Amino acid sequence: MVRGMGMIRDFIRPPAPVGDGAPDTGKRLRRTIAQIGAPRIALTLILLIIGILVARFSWHIPLVVDAERAFYDMRATIGAPHVEQDDRITMVTYTDETLFATGIRSPLDRAILTRALAAIDQMGAQSIGIDILFDSPTAADAGLIAQLRAMRTPTFVAYASPSSNPNNIQFEQARFLRGFQARIATDRTRSASIRVTDDADSVMRRWPGRTAGSPPLLSTAMAGTADRTNLAAWEQFNGAIQFRMPSGLAVDGQSVELREVFAKLPIDTFADPEVAPFLAEEIRGRHILIGGDIIDTDEFATPLSRIPDAASGESKPMIGLEVHASMLAQIMNGALPRTIPSIMLWAAALIAVAAGALTALADVRAVASTIALLVQMVAIAVLPFVLQSQGIDTLDLPVGGPVLGWLTGFTAAAAALRAVNVEERAFAQSALGKYLPRDIAQQILRDPERLALHGEKREIFCLFSDLEGFTKMSHAISPENVARILNAYLDTLSGVVLAHGGTIDKFVGDAVVAFWGAPIAHPNDGEQAAKALIAMVAAGEAFRAQIAGWDDGTLPPIGRTRVGLHVGEAVVGNFGGEGRMQYTALGDSMNTAARLEAANKTMGTGALISAEAMASANSDQFIPMGRVGLRGRARPVVVYEPRPDLTAAQRDMVTRLVAEHDAGKDDAFVDALIAVKAALGEDPSIARLIKRLSSTEAGGHFILQ
Repeated sequence: MVRGMGMIRDFIRPPAPVGDGAPDTGKRLRRTIAQIGAPRIALTLILLIIGILVARFSWHIPLVVDAERAFYDMRATIGAPHVEQDDRITMVTYTDETLFATGIRSPLDRAILTRALAAIDQMGAQSIGIDILFDSPTAADAGLIAQLRAMRTPTFVAYASPSSNPNNIQFEQARFLRGFQARIATDRTRSASIRVTDDADSVMRRWPGRTAGSPPLLSTAMAGTADRTNLAAWEQFNGAIQFRMPSGLAVDGQSVELREVFAKLPIDTFADPEVAPFLAEEIRGRHILIGGDIIDTDEFATPLSRIPDAASGESKPMIGLEVHASMLAQIMNGALPRTIPSIMLWAAALIAVAAGALTALADVRAVASTIALLVQMVAIAVLPFVLQSQGIDTLDLPVGGPVLGWLTGFTAAAAALRAVNVEERAFAQSALGKYLPRDIAQQILRDPERLALHGEKREIFCLFSDLEGFTKMSHAISPENVARILNAYLDTLSGVVLAHGGTIDKFVGDAVVAFWGAPIAHPNDGEQAAKALIAMVAAGEAFRAQIAGWDDGTLPPIGRTRVGLHVGEAVVGNFGGEGRMQYTALGDSMNTAARLEAANKTMGTGALISAEAMASANSDQFIPMGRVGLRGRARPVVVYEPRPDLTAAQRDMVTRLVAEHDAGKDDAFVDALIAVKAALGEDPSIARLIKRLSSTEAGGHFILQ
């Protein structure tokens, strides 16, 4: 097969064009586009665009955003700094114990706040932030107002409005709050926004946006008491809050937290004049945040909430006061993360989709493809952690989106490639079907490794056929008629070979070369090859009769189809190099089959099969034709001729004649000879057999010229 079997290799991995034989790239591209088809190309482009949009805007796509939040929380938690207790900030809190002791739950007891403020103001705090809304009157307001107006420490009192905090304050409350803050305002006591925002899943991740007419955020206002040079950037920042975790100490193999990130003291202790002086070191030079630490009040989930509490085993929310403390610490640490430019997010989305498409189109082995896939997935997963560790804000960095974009690109390209492969596979199967039986062609297409792309030794049944007198006839008719007759003849004989499971090796003029047992062997190869031998003779005779009626009988008659079949070892595989290969068989068995085909002319037979092949034929339609010496073979070959036209008794008669010759040519041989002459003496091949047996010694062989 000059190209038939080699094309499987090309179908799997087309050979690179070399030199002047390189195909036109534009032509190949046009052919590929034609194979995909305009509708599928349009659909592929739409899918790729969708993949890019998903990869870019996954933080805004329902369901996908849930995955993005989970991915961010994971890297924010894993990458969270583990720190000792921050000695720059102290939280002073109302606790459930405070509420129980005072007997006042709402509004919070302002008398105790007044006494605590007076004590803290004397201890030299850097600033004080009060995360308590004074949105309704109490009997203790006069004392609190007086204390706030008398503060020497910069003090910032919580401000909120219905527009910025619709869930925390109503219109009437806001009106009272504005009046209260107007009464306490001094150059030391001012308002500050306590606005915080959570995402749709109620998790606190980002700095709140600014609202028109609102005072500065509590955290920026307090930080400004020490240094206002870097506050402008923070005033506009709405990226991720940097939450920190307390460092731990390993005790008996378990991690035990040392102290909270921020010191937390109950407000009761500062209201007690006997205890307050002992807490001065926890206040001096620090930023003091005052608010509530009350169960189920002002609590928020954060990315760190995904880590269960060591004591309870449950997720631990963070109080609002600690959120403000975290933002204040972030400012003082100068941990303003760099944002990722939008153009880079678009580039990342495009790269993810392109990588998926290229992975689908890559012509590599499965192992390499799997490695490439793993590398890409690891890169998508690890890159955000790397960026996070480098101080880059990854809060809105897509991760799940690029994965979906990659899958979309892979799917779109794979679907387009499949369309091309279907076309090529159909073409390959059609082409292989001209050389191989359909079932073998399908097996090889499913598992190309079954077709050895190197030489291997196989036992095969080799068949040669030839059309008697065709060369002479081809000189007597037009080239058009030569092509017409030859194509029809070869198509007829090819059909016989393929119908019986054979592999067509090649056509040499009017000769057909085929074999059984490669590239895939079957247990009944010998039986099928013998049946094909008989069928080819019959098909050749039928073709002779058919051709006689063409063109009103003006075409010259053609001769008999002669066939030879032998079995033996041969080297089977692709030969001729990577560029021009031919899947064929080489060896003495092929030569012997060719010699048997040629021996038909001398012996007057239409087909000959060697005794070795006959052993697997599983047929009683053959008669022995004695031993013959073939050119190129030192040992004679016992041959048989298919004679389905004879009766079983007649075939037995010929078999007895050959057996008696081998036994010694005695009287029994003479009797058998007389019987065969009487019954079949007019048959051309049997007449020549009688002549050969009569002229050779007992058990001898006839040497063909």
